[in-house]
Amino acid sequence: MFKKIISGGKLEKQVIENIKIHIKILCSATECFKGAITTGNTEATFCVADLEREADSIRREIISTIHEGAFLPFIRPNICRFIEMVDEAFDILEDAAVEFRDLKMEFYKLIEPECVKIASANINACQLLLIAFESLINKGDIKDKNLAIRVYEKQVDDLKLDILEQLKKIEITNFWDGRTVSNFVDYISKISDLIEDASDYLYIIEVSLR
Repeated sequence: MFKKIISGGKLEKQVIENIKIHIKILCSATECFKGAITTGNTEATFCVADLEREADSIRREIISTIHEGAFLPFIRPNICRFIEMVDEAFDILEDAAVEFRDLKMEFYKLIEPECVKIASANINACQLLLIAFESLINKGDIKDKNLAIRVYEKQVDDLKLDILEQLKKIEITNFWDGRTVSNFVDYISKISDLIEDASDYLYIIEVSLR
């Protein structure tokens, strides 16, 4: 499968190692984000931007190496799309961090338990994405990992609905305050969607290599 294609290929091995690093940095970013919203420390959310910059450098190196000739042409688009999905998850996580810094704590405290649970689900989904990628390389079955990621994504959807029901009961008179809390909830809920999309591309890659 995947291992046959990368066997002896220096460029391919370099890309694979960098993809692992890329995913691990995303997982670190989800963890530091959870720590920030758990403690209510808005300044701690800047760790997300720091990690995103580090990941962006890795992403550029991955794409550059692929353009140098890593992997067979038929597999390159799906690998690039997978990288884009992980990168989009970074972008949305950073957007969530920005909104959290502007979020009024009186509103956040009302939805904090659900938001922390969503952050935990995002961490778990990210860790499973890394496991799924490693399984793909080592000829393992990634279907069960994909299903587990879907379970976490469904949990996030359910938690988002709970949050929206709670927000309906709150009187928010300032438009910008309402917009901030709405954006924050949308962003933290979208991360698991993007991780699920990334895992789907891993499955597409697996199928294409059978």
